Amino acid sequence: MGTKVYFNNSCNICRMEINHYKKIANTDLEWIDITNNEDAVKITSKSQKELLRRLHVIVDGEVVGGAKAFIIIWSKIPKYKFLSKIFSIKPLFFIFHYLYEVAAYFLFLKNRKQLNEETKFTN
Repeated sequence: MGTKVYFNNSCNICRMEINHYKKIANTDLEWIDITNNEDAVKITSKSQKELLRRLHVIVDGEVVGGAKAFIIIWSKIPKYKFLSKIFSIKPLFFIFHYLYEVAAYFLFLKNRKQLNEETKFTN
């Protein structure tokens, strides 16, 4: 079973990065846009806000978000496997995690209008 990546295709920066990964990734990654996607809410058991706030993956039946999700994605892309190894090292992961959280928060602020414009999903 492949890894499912839940991302916000409505976010220009997110879409640009994911499109880059799509071009170089193998078929083990399935890319799922969270925009207006009630199934994503149900499958991940995350709210629309949580999905909009962070990148998520489902790997081996587990929902993983944030910096750990990036490490999983990178581990599946030969060109970026070295990043998954480097940023898995505890002190570097700690730094990466907090840098990701800051960047993701600003992207969330930029894109949070989607929460008001899109259909509200129930959990």
